[in-house]
Amino acid sequence: MNKKRALIILVKIFSPVLIVAALVLSGLWPLASAGVKEFSSQLFPEPGISFAPPHYICYRAPQPLTVDGKLDDPVWKKAAWTGLFADIEGSLKPKPRFKTRAKMLWDDEYFYIGAELEETDIWATLTQRDSIIFYDNDFEVFIDPSGSTHLYYELELNALGTPWDLLLVKPYRDGGPAVHAWNIQGLKAKVFGDGTVNQPGDKDKSWSVEIALPWKVLKECAPGKKPPLAGDQWRVNFSRVEYRVEVKDGLYSKVADPATGKPLPEDNWVWAPTGLINIHYPEMWGYVQFADGVIGERKDTFISRPEEEAKWALRHVYYKQKTHFQNYGAYADSLIELGLGEIKVKGYSWPPQIRTTWNQWEALLESEDGKERFRITHDGWVGRN
Repeated sequence: MNKKRALIILVKIFSPVLIVAALVLSGLWPLASAGVKEFSSQLFPEPGISFAPPHYICYRAPQPLTVDGKLDDPVWKKAAWTGLFADIEGSLKPKPRFKTRAKMLWDDEYFYIGAELEETDIWATLTQRDSIIFYDNDFEVFIDPSGSTHLYYELELNALGTPWDLLLVKPYRDGGPAVHAWNIQGLKAKVFGDGTVNQPGDKDKSWSVEIALPWKVLKECAPGKKPPLAGDQWRVNFSRVEYRVEVKDGLYSKVADPATGKPLPEDNWVWAPTGLINIHYPEMWGYVQFADGVIGERKDTFISRPEEEAKWALRHVYYKQKTHFQNYGAYADSLIELGLGEIKVKGYSWPPQIRTTWNQWEALLESEDGKERFRITHDGWVGRN
């Protein structure tokens, strides 16, 4: 261990005041301060909000839905809306300018999603499938069937109903890749505009999205390669990309930043905030619990599972290891070196076991009765060992 690394670790462990005093007296303060500055400037991005994903109970539809984008089927009217979407950074940012909400249903063939997006200017430009749809205002769906943060699906639609579907082997932060050639065979997706698309000068009300995702495709990355059973929980999120626009020469145009001439950054409004401007943090997505009952016939209770807290505790190790590697080019083999203290997880024994090689690591957290262990790896995969 070199001197700079040792000094940074000391600062993380002991009282900063005592360490600074000792280093000043020893003449090593310039070296230590340079090391601390270097360390603090290379932090791996972590969520800036508490871990509190929303949840939704998805009931069964009594018969197949007609997918037309209108959400006027009597069955849809019985389904509860999610809470209104928030900024992707959560409480760190103001509430969105427009309301967005979604609802869900399922049957033996499809996972149904409906969404309503308040909008005064409905516009879209992209018409070719698998275009980069978020260059337009759009609605996005993310589904992680296993809850491992690997092998998850993404679907985006603009107000013309143009789809972009892709499979993420793992998040971009862990090297991806995104499989753009992957298609949701049998996808049904329609958009309905309560207003006029691409007609400046009038005032629109909203646009809605209705989607039917076939289980025969979604089961590809699900546990056991099967559709969910009653009581199963999948990680899901919805996102809305929204640009500020103005009318130029009779057409909608993105408002530009006067200083750069480039379009202002888009707003990102989501069901489950991630606490940073990056939707690809699946550990922060919401929980969808599938119910066996038909919508309106009974009411189920969402079940909070202790293993999710265990997985979240391991995620802290992952974030700190990412920061450690960015700074030192190697992974740490102890929580002390990571600057990570005790995390209380009901039913599990802290600390986890950490195993490292020069370019990989894993951490194992065991239940107090020794019957269950969860593992997280250097590329972010988390699940039962």
